[in-house]
Amino acid sequence: MSGVVHLVGAGPGDPELLTLRACRLLSMADVLLVDRLVGEGVLRLVAPTAEVIPVGKSPGEDQEAAQERIMRLMIGRCRAGATVVRLKGGDPMVFGRGGEEVRGLVAAGIEVTVTPGVSSVLAAASAGGFGLTHRGIASAFVVVAGTTVSELDWRRYVTVDTLVILMGVGDRRRIATELVAAGRPADEPVAFVESASLPDERVVHCTLAQVAADEVSIIGPAVWVIGDVVDVRSGQVLEEAV
Repeated sequence: MSGVVHLVGAGPGDPELLTLRACRLLSMADVLLVDRLVGEGVLRLVAPTAEVIPVGKSPGEDQEAAQERIMRLMIGRCRAGATVVRLKGGDPMVFGRGGEEVRGLVAAGIEVTVTPGVSSVLAAASAGGFGLTHRGIASAFVVVAGTTVSELDWRRYVTVDTLVILMGVGDRRRIATELVAAGRPADEPVAFVESASLPDERVVHCTLAQVAADEVSIIGPAVWVIGDVVDVRSGQVLEEAV
């Protein structure tokens, strides 16, 4: 008898930010396939009898081969009758290959559900104390993956009010340089939010020029936010009058 696969968002790390549904699924899972950035506090909610399999991808690893292994594990355990939770950091459908996994599971005849999680995009803004769409300053925001730096035309993001970059710490100097070259102001404010929602959370304020000059020391995982909304927290921009 076949089981079921649940794709579950683990949020940014703080277990108190999990949804009630995510907590319930963690407690009833037979098998968990866990990403690298899932917080230890979240894993404490897992049933002690569950089989926990780390499947986090490492830099330099063959990503496609690793993803194929994950798919084989999900399908194999599910066909053996297990309730499988694929536990992903943040939200499973935001740069987490969740869509690919859903399609692959459905194609294999596997029952699958998706439980949203708090994305690090939103957690970072809350930790930083600013709104990504602060009224009167920004009417929209765009999220891009820093891992695709070689594929992106940064000119497309010059006029975006608030630009959020995930997984871009390692290439931050190149990204900042290309953004400035494309037309974003060199003195535009930037905030890096490290380990949002966790005890070692840290917010670093700087400018694009400082990032491009490699003057900013950042320890990943971190989300960086570019735009005038960043200055709201530091008081450099006044609240709009009501």
